[in-house]
Amino acid sequence: MKIKILANDGISKAGIDLLEKNNYEVITENVNQDDLVDYINNNNISCLLVRSATTARKNLIDSCENLKLIGRGGVGMDNIDVDYAKERGIHVVNTPSASSHSVAELVFSHLFSCVRFLYDSNRNMPLEGDSNFKILKKNYSKGSELKGKTLGIIGFGRIGQETAKIALGVGMNVMFSDKFINDQEITLDFVHDKKVSFNLKSSDISDTLKNSDYITLHVPAQKEFVIGENEIKLMKNGAGLINAARGGVIDENGLIEALDDGKLAFAGIDTFENEPKPSIKLLMHPKVSLTPHIGAATSEAQDRIGIELANQIISLVN
Repeated sequence: MKIKILANDGISKAGIDLLEKNNYEVITENVNQDDLVDYINNNNISCLLVRSATTARKNLIDSCENLKLIGRGGVGMDNIDVDYAKERGIHVVNTPSASSHSVAELVFSHLFSCVRFLYDSNRNMPLEGDSNFKILKKNYSKGSELKGKTLGIIGFGRIGQETAKIALGVGMNVMFSDKFINDQEITLDFVHDKKVSFNLKSSDISDTLKNSDYITLHVPAQKEFVIGENEIKLMKNGAGLINAARGGVIDENGLIEALDDGKLAFAGIDTFENEPKPSIKLLMHPKVSLTPHIGAATSEAQDRIGIELANQIISLVN
């Protein structure tokens, strides 16, 4: 009998093909959270794969005795009761390296958009481009280059390091703060087998905030804000802030105040305190570049995620 896998939030074709080649049955039906326990039990599901939409809490773990593995397509596992699942003998896996580059590229999508006002221009050109072209041109005439600026990275794991690589490639200075990493060699790979390495040393978070033109966060979910009112006060006047990490690591009310009074020039936000219903004030703010939690949402990342999940399932559940 084939081992059944429910990929409730989807899985790439590459992942499905690898699993089916190894005699697993993959079900991609999206089951409502309230019906999930019954579906898992009635269909003899052994592995549950989720992304950010589906949760796997204690009640589900207790109610689904046949579950042998819970897999998270992505990095953060705050939607899974990881420790409890492991106590019950259930494997819990994620894909920490598969989406790192995709998230890093999204950070720079926001950065490029913000320093050249693309996020605002894309809103106003369709409305006023034919009537106020010269005015809009003047409004967006004071853009900035990233080259030569300093990017401060809070959290220097896989995604933080991938972000640093892009920053260095653009010609930026890089500072980072991390509780667990003191220094790190970063190697940039170019075409024709060319490589360039940089040795970076961690700085205290206050120094990183004070000396960076732009701050980007790459930390797991926290009980308290990583960037709150006090941290914003330490940042340079006119700095920018990017969050493609987890919702709740930035004090959104404090961010809005800092944007309103000019302390911060812009923010790029991919993750929100209240998903899937973010703050309207944040969504409507004219100085915020917005995406709906899509850091890992590239076809390349999804293929890598699917394959990484498949390989872990093949190794652990057979």
